[in-house]
Amino acid sequence: MKIQLEKSYPMPASADTGWALLQDIEGVASCMPGAKITERVDAQHYKGTVAVKLGPASLSFRGEIEVRALDAAARSLHLFAKGTDSTGGSAASMDLTARVEAVDAASCNLVGTSEVTMSGKAATFGGRVMGPVSDQILGQFAANFAAKVQAMQAAPSIAGAAAGSAAPAAEPKPLNALALMWAVVKGWFASLFAARKS
Repeated sequence: MKIQLEKSYPMPASADTGWALLQDIEGVASCMPGAKITERVDAQHYKGTVAVKLGPASLSFRGEIEVRALDAAARSLHLFAKGTDSTGGSAASMDLTARVEAVDAASCNLVGTSEVTMSGKAATFGGRVMGPVSDQILGQFAANFAAKVQAMQAAPSIAGAAAGSAAPAAEPKPLNALALMWAVVKGWFASLFAARKS
């Protein structure tokens, strides 16, 4: 099953500051809820995990990230990520292109297009459920990214260096499963009422 997404989020920082963070893979990963880079194989390849907490249960996904292109002139990044859960029951991959577009001296937009492919148990949820869930995840990511670039903008000495190198990385928080479940429930009700109207 494939889901295609295209999103744009306003950022409270200059395009140069946004790009300084976007090209730092560890910094970008730390913005993704529950994600953590566990190993840097080389400049283009990384290994990592994503933690998901559903009430008392915790799930862990392991995966690999490949940096396929990094274009400083266009301030764009092309990533490919793939992974499986610890039981091997689900697998997913994501082809992502993200870029920073200048708005003015103090603001920019983070624009991303991605294609997510799922198989196994994860694919059984269907597009009507995974669409709202993906929106929720991206919303959390954008909020974290915005907070980080705002802090970098306030401290120019940090913006010049690789993001995350000036301070120890915080332990990643598990994905907010309650918010995701609410998104799923809303999506299910919306599809239910849409079916009744037709």
